[in-house]
Amino acid sequence: MPKSVKRINLRRGKRRLPKGVIHVKATFNNTIVTVTDIRGQVVSWSSAGVCGFKGARKSTPFAAQTATEKAIRLLIDQGMKQAEVVVSGPGPGRDTALRAIRRSGVILSLVRDVTPMPHNGCRSPRKRRV
Repeated sequence: MPKSVKRINLRRGKRRLPKGVIHVKATFNNTIVTVTDIRGQVVSWSSAGVCGFKGARKSTPFAAQTATEKAIRLLIDQGMKQAEVVVSGPGPGRDTALRAIRRSGVILSLVRDVTPMPHNGCRSPRKRRV
């Protein structure tokens, strides 16, 4: 190997992460769980589709539970003890994801619902004339 070529390590090593933020986005078709540190940099993520669920089974509570457990497994190895949870969206997996986080042993300091609610926002389209 020549002297000028350096190896670039794409995966970071074991980083101690005592506190983090778990974002749960529960849509009607899928559930996406993203875990970030305090500054907002993504540490790990998972979704129902990544866990092997396809089609209508992606939108089930069981798929959300599986995705949440997969996303959190890496964090417990890195030593996360405390987390905030930010839940977004109206999907069927939001409560189940929260239950899976509670069961994992991570202490929850805050649970926040940031589902966007329109304050009578955009004008609805005109009625169709057939």
